[in-house]
Amino acid sequence: MKLTRRVTFSSGHRFWLPTLTAEENLTLYGPWASPFNHGHNYFLYVTTRGSVNPETGMVVNIKEIDDVLQRDIVSQFAQRSLNDEVSNFSAVTPCLENLLTYIKSELHNLPSQVQLTYLRLQETPTIWADLNVETNKMTFTRSYEFAAAHRLHCPTLSDEENSELFGKCNNVAGHGHNYVLDVSLSGEADPATGFICDMIALDQAVNSLIVERYDHKNLNVDLPEFEGRMTTTEILAQEIWNRLDGHVPGQLERVCIHETARSRFEVCRGD
Repeated sequence: MKLTRRVTFSSGHRFWLPTLTAEENLTLYGPWASPFNHGHNYFLYVTTRGSVNPETGMVVNIKEIDDVLQRDIVSQFAQRSLNDEVSNFSAVTPCLENLLTYIKSELHNLPSQVQLTYLRLQETPTIWADLNVETNKMTFTRSYEFAAAHRLHCPTLSDEENSELFGKCNNVAGHGHNYVLDVSLSGEADPATGFICDMIALDQAVNSLIVERYDHKNLNVDLPEFEGRMTTTEILAQEIWNRLDGHVPGQLERVCIHETARSRFEVCRGD
């Protein structure tokens, strides 16, 4: 059985090494280089695994996990300047990847009934990183949006069969979605910054290959890759995977499309 708890904390940080000149910092960190702090409301998700106690019906008393998270993580980070008040980051970039590695090292006091398996740290609603503790694999995720229209209609079926199968989604004039696209990458951490991918290069790739191509388009009419094909979000996710794989700065691990607040579709490496 797996159990996930979430905690939040607000911290300031900066991407700036005092041992480097201003020019060297700009070269290293690009547009994020600044000698001044900026802040985030971080969300940390901690996943553990354990067996259900037949007497209590629980894996562990959640309060025991909360106590550890508050004492060992939140108390270190909350309302702190990470570069100045957490000694580990005086000379180490406080990026998501390095923060997750540090958090993993600090979570050695969890209750004996559970084993730490997974960590996620979200910096903004569109940027987060994950660490699979069991494999030590790190992924970085960036979220994008585009609006597009489509119609679900299978030409081999009758109009009545299409209407019965697809309902409102078979509307003759089509319908639209504000799609949310999550792109997850893995890669080797840069020894100087700790980043596992170049976010500028990632944005350029996703925006040029996907967002600019699909935004405010009719998938059935405007895009040759969907000619003669269904424009379900399953097919769209597969097409986006094929367009991005090998063209992003790192190994593509996952593409997830949120069609609505209630429906999402994923393509993952190895599926």
